[in-house]
Amino acid sequence: MNGADIGKKPGSGVPGSEGKDPVANGHAENESNPFAEYMWMENEEEYNRQVEEELLEQEFLERCFQEMLDEEDQDWFIPERDLPSVGQIQQQLNGLSVSDGNAEEILRKSILNPEAKEFVPGVKY
Repeated sequence: MNGADIGKKPGSGVPGSEGKDPVANGHAENESNPFAEYMWMENEEEYNRQVEEELLEQEFLERCFQEMLDEEDQDWFIPERDLPSVGQIQQQLNGLSVSDGNAEEILRKSILNPEAKEFVPGVKY
């Protein structure tokens, strides 16, 4: 038997296929489901829908988590963010002035009792 005779025998020398005739599509006739390797495609739309739902759920959770962190940042006192800068404080101080020129006029127009006792919180008179 030479190399040319091997290719002419049924089964073409493939191990385990001696005596079996190959079918045109490459699958044996007695194979239960010739499309077994493509069965995953049967539920491809369902799989895609499920993956899309999982991705949307993951995105939703990430957004919720980020919103929670943002809310937490707003609730916390952060000096760098919540306190005015030195420049802003200096600007406000420069706008202040002390003058006694109007004090007498304010006292004349006042309707407060100058003889009243000094208010002390928590003390009842």
